[in-house]
This record gives sequence, C-alpha cells and structure tokens, in this order.
Amino acid sequence: MHTWALAALDLVFPALCSLCERPLAIGRYDPLCGPCWASMPRIRPPWCERCGCPTPAQPPPTEPCAACRADPPAWDWVRAGAEYHGAARDAIHAFKFEGKRALARPLAALVLEQADPGLSTLPTALIPVPLAPDRERARGFNQAALLAERLATALRMPCRPRWLVRVRATGPQSDLGAAQRRANVRGAFLAAPAVAGHHVVVVDDVLTTGATAAECTLALRAAGAAWVGVLAVARAR
Repeated sequence: MHTWALAALDLVFPALCSLCERPLAIGRYDPLCGPCWASMPRIRPPWCERCGCPTPAQPPPTEPCAACRADPPAWDWVRAGAEYHGAARDAIHAFKFEGKRALARPLAALVLEQADPGLSTLPTALIPVPLAPDRERARGFNQAALLAERLATALRMPCRPRWLVRVRATGPQSDLGAAQRRANVRGAFLAAPAVAGHHVVVVDDVLTTGATAAECTLALRAAGAAWVGVLAVARAR
C-alpha cells in the first residue's frame, strides 16, 4: 500500500494505546502512549544487588539487604524494571493474556533501563523461562522468549532458549501462595550441559515470590552454571 494511503488510514482509524486507548503517536514505546509509558512505576536505586528490591539505603556491593541475609535467594543478582502494579501490571496482563505481542518492545525497554547491574563478571547468555508446550501452543507464544529475544539484540548477547527446558507441566501460579508456588514448580526444569561454567541470565515477565526463577536457578546450577542472574519486567514487593 502507498505511503499516502497508510497516512490516510491513520487519520480515519488512528492507532490507539494498548492500555488507555488514547490516539497513539508512533515512536519508541509504541504501542504505549507517552503518559502510560511515563506512569510505569519504576524501581529506582538504592536497591539490594542480590534481590533487586528497593532499600532505604544502598548496602555495600558485597553485602545483601537484611531480607537476603535472613533468607538468601537462589540466584546471584536480580534486576526488574518496575514494581508490579499500575500501568506495569496492566501492560504485562495485556501482553500475556490478550495476545498483544507488540508490547514486548516497551516492556523490554523498561527492563533495559535497569539492565546493567555493574557486575564484575559479565553474563554470556540470556535464557527465557520455558513454558509447557501445551500452554505455549494455547497462548501462541512464550512471553519470556519474546522479551529475551529483544533484550539479546539490545545487549548484544546470545539468547539460548534450549539451555533450559520444562520437563513437566505445572498449574498456573497466580492463585497460589508462596509455599504452594514452590511446590508447584519443584523439579519442573532441566538445564543443558552447555551452561557449565557460564554466567547466565534467566528472563521472565514477573518476579512475584521468586519460586519459578529460583527453580530455574537450581536447575542451571545443577548443570554447572557459574553465576545466575535474573532479569524481569516487574517484581512484586
């Protein structure tokens, strides 16, 4: 179709923001409008290097926050772009459950705002959290894989989806408590021998209790991964 015809269609049927349905100015954060993008509840420093949660004061780089000292997480570090509420939660739900795949672009950009954890050992690969085959077929895509592909391009880092597989289906985590979530995903993942010696990064959309990311980390460590980090679009407190 000619450029003038596309412009005419935009005037008659303007593109709308995926969240608020305001007319959309095509740009870097398409399909989100500027106000929705700006309203994402970013996680700002200071934060704990180990869990990525905001802290009242910046702990020393080698010292985790009090919560991590009391109950150390499985992974070595976490970065999340936003807190899991408001526009961030709405965008992730539209992405996952309404099939709005184009939201992978702004959601990955949100992660990239916080993606540099200042590590002494640089990651060598991104690994999306795998979905069970039946669920991926039903949804039509793996949201973590779409995010990881965009992040890999931006960070100039390989994406290795085959380095971690889901070996059994699990029920949805959303309606489960923390202990139930851990039990639900226990033993659900298996890592490839290729991860041995690597600093790898698990990519997911939301870090809630951390049960899924922790189980992925344990599988990667069992296969010999040297360091495991986590990148997520959002995390719950």
